[in-house]
Amino acid sequence: MLKIIKHHTSVFCLAYFLVGATFISGCVSGQLGKNNSGEYRNGMVVSAHPEASEVGVAILKKGGNAVDAAVAVQFALAVVYPNAGNIGGGGFMVFRSAEGEINALDFREKAASSAGRDMYLDSAGKPIIAKSLFGHLAAGVPGSVDGMVEAHKKYGKLSWAAVVQPAVDLAQNGFKITKRQASELNSLHRDFMKFNPDGTAFISLESTWKENDLLVQSELANTLKLVQEKGRAGFYEGVVADAIVAEMQKGKGIITKADLQNYHSVWRKPITGDYRGYKIITMPPTSSGGIALVQLLQSVEPYPLKRWGHNSDSTVQVIVEAERRVYADRATHLGDPDFYNVPKNELLDRNYNTQRMSTFRWDSATPSSTVLAGNVKGKEHEETTHFSIVDRYGNAVSITTTLNGSYGSLVVVKGAGFLLNNEMDDFSVKPGAPNMYGLVGGEANAIAPNKRMLSSMTPSIVEKDGKLFMVVGTPGGSTIITSVFQTIINVIDFGMPMQAAVSAKKFHHQWLPDEVYTEKDALDSITTEKLKAKGYRILPRGAIGRVDAILKTKWGAYQGGADPRGDDKAIGY
Repeated sequence: MLKIIKHHTSVFCLAYFLVGATFISGCVSGQLGKNNSGEYRNGMVVSAHPEASEVGVAILKKGGNAVDAAVAVQFALAVVYPNAGNIGGGGFMVFRSAEGEINALDFREKAASSAGRDMYLDSAGKPIIAKSLFGHLAAGVPGSVDGMVEAHKKYGKLSWAAVVQPAVDLAQNGFKITKRQASELNSLHRDFMKFNPDGTAFISLESTWKENDLLVQSELANTLKLVQEKGRAGFYEGVVADAIVAEMQKGKGIITKADLQNYHSVWRKPITGDYRGYKIITMPPTSSGGIALVQLLQSVEPYPLKRWGHNSDSTVQVIVEAERRVYADRATHLGDPDFYNVPKNELLDRNYNTQRMSTFRWDSATPSSTVLAGNVKGKEHEETTHFSIVDRYGNAVSITTTLNGSYGSLVVVKGAGFLLNNEMDDFSVKPGAPNMYGLVGGEANAIAPNKRMLSSMTPSIVEKDGKLFMVVGTPGGSTIITSVFQTIINVIDFGMPMQAAVSAKKFHHQWLPDEVYTEKDALDSITTEKLKAKGYRILPRGAIGRVDAILKTKWGAYQGGADPRGDDKAIGY
């Protein structure tokens, strides 16, 4: 059973941020749970939007546990972060209780019952990418509402009505959009009009949206009220289900009432691994992230990363070569375990991953064309979102959830006010052909009726000596796995505090295309030239990942890391 206690706090506290080596608190007054370093003892929420983080902390202050707060944050994000927060998508949850119980919930979307492996191919057998990305046919059966119902049923303490209410209030009363959101909504105006000619709450009556404009979503508020009153039936049955099916019929989609009624999330056994004495608890398939994360950690563990230093040429080279091999395995061996026999034990075997690295040579890059998936027996958009939560006893929740593309399929369910996902593109639309993010998939991830599409989402929890150490995860499509991996080694190998580990510049390699992507200033000029001389193709790109994480310090306080790449906020008390 999860522990909860009633507690008292004084004034509400905002996040702290890192300036050099000093943590600066955003608190406006003293906090019973706060110490002078900007760390907190009673709980913490780190999410992609300040309003959602505030909702989560308010639930904790009311006596809710980490799962109560997670459910509230998930629904709040569906209102205040509509490009990725959702009730029309799906995701994954990794849970660890204060007593050490671990569990994983798969509420990933499914293909409709009439989906087929060739549904996005033209008469010549070539992928029609737009069909799997935009419009009604791109949507899988949503899983988020069922997932939250199941999580709350198993672990929640407050009433269901109490944890959904904050999202109802935000949708009904509106919230002030950020500068970033105003820009997004303005840039997507024409696309929203194309797929929603009758209009949506996202289409401003004015010429453009501006920072601090109030976004009111009345239809979404009504949907959330039905979910609040009826639970699962408020979404998968009745008027909301009718609205989804009507929307499908209008846009030649294929989700039916039976598909909605037959959707159920699945509790799965978490993937666990060991890295330098730390226990890694992470998501199993349908996510590829957990297996790939443990493979990466096993691959680099024999090397002295700490001695070499953060983002040095040797560190980067070893990591890139590990990523090259792990992503090759991902493309071939990973898929929905309910449809495909994933060789999990073989992929997680330390000797296997050590052997895979034995073909790496220091003097030159290994061409990806020569790297095939290992002989074992037996792409995702970056507009996902992640949140990490701990309560005062150490119950921890790590959830990554998504619509896939930013604002999903761009289709808003008329009368219900929420966006549908475009997760069907995460299948191998044609095995061997890359999706829009360059990820290549094989037969293991081919489209089939009622099958869950493969994901890179990697919600994770780390233990040290049997105690909670870190809660971590990120959006970022194919970069999710490498971003979580680099954040973990930033703390364990390079000794960074949580905010510094989250803020640190990242790089990414995913087997194909055979390129190393780097954030601006991630690698210095000398390191870049050394790697280029060995045959590595280094390409700059924009932000990689948007990690939200929590570290439990050796003195028992919670230290948050909210990614400065977004509007993310860490709030503790």
